[in-house]
Amino acid sequence: MSAHQYDHGHTVAGWVGTGIGSVGAVAAGAGVCFGSGVLIAGGLAIGVVGLLVTWALHLAGWGKGPGIRPREEWGWRVRDSGARAGHAECLGCRLAGRGRTAQVAGRLVVRGDVRVGGESEPAAVGADSGR
Repeated sequence: MSAHQYDHGHTVAGWVGTGIGSVGAVAAGAGVCFGSGVLIAGGLAIGVVGLLVTWALHLAGWGKGPGIRPREEWGWRVRDSGARAGHAECLGCRLAGRGRTAQVAGRLVVRGDVRVGGESEPAAVGADSGR
């Protein structure tokens, strides 16, 4: 039996992002304590770098999307099998242009096309556009 019963979302992207973000927070905090604008700016810059590194790792498959992963992908060293296509409700994937599928009136919309039984027709604009 596994050491834990639930998917806690521990991933390489999460651990690396937490580590870099912690260093940035410490640097910014030290800047506040010492009254140094350079340390504050440096800490904030480190935080932005941590955000970008975490996003890149997520897109490379070392993170996880929203929701619960399959049990065989619970280990933190296991790559996400759905990362290449993008996660449907993931802001990071949407910002990268991945995971833009949605249901419109019972039809599957993929990047502006409505797939109906193998045929393609323009997507409906307006209330049925899935937004």
